[in-house]
Amino acid sequence: MTSWPHGRCRPARSGERCTSVADHYFSAEPGSADVRRTVEARIWGREYTFTTATGVFSRDRLDIGTAVLLREVDPPTGSGTFLDLGTGYGPIACAIAVEAPEAQVWAVDVNTRALELTAENAKAAGVADRVYPVLPDGVPADVRFDEIWSNPAIHIGKAELHKMLLLWLARLAPGGVARFVVGKNLGGDSLQRWLTEQGYPCDRTGSAKGFRVLRATNAGPSPS
Repeated sequence: MTSWPHGRCRPARSGERCTSVADHYFSAEPGSADVRRTVEARIWGREYTFTTATGVFSRDRLDIGTAVLLREVDPPTGSGTFLDLGTGYGPIACAIAVEAPEAQVWAVDVNTRALELTAENAKAAGVADRVYPVLPDGVPADVRFDEIWSNPAIHIGKAELHKMLLLWLARLAPGGVARFVVGKNLGGDSLQRWLTEQGYPCDRTGSAKGFRVLRATNAGPSPS
């Protein structure tokens, strides 16, 4: 991770340390002490300082998967309603809101500590009025998304992952796009096939550092 194109995204530190499954970053209430720190990242040509904490995914840096996603996909612009699914401490949600000044961004996570950090980081980035950190049931039922962005929690298991993705993909607006980053060795290619089989045509738009960047679309009618 030593050479990243100018104006895209690079992680702030070499090497990677992600929160392990034992740290329960996808638990509602992390059992670890809330020890905070800051990490720096460059996303789409802008410098960010994020507050992170124990018990939250990739607390020590911008993780490689998220960095690959943000490097391989151009930033959105203009208006729209976006979902950052599994937001963690909010780097994707904050960066989208900064780049798309008319966008509304829902930042969803099951981890309440992560949501607190996302709110803090959105405030620091000046986008707290357009980033909504909420638990999954906190998104109003009538909200539809123009785009979904996610580095999904693969370790919750295939059955739960598929259930989660179908729940949120059903809320894509007609013509909406979902962007995922998944490790090749964690089922990135099989997930691409599965998404297409479920009625969301999916292409691979990037591949780097052992990760697949996937783009799935909703070509069907609006859900009732």
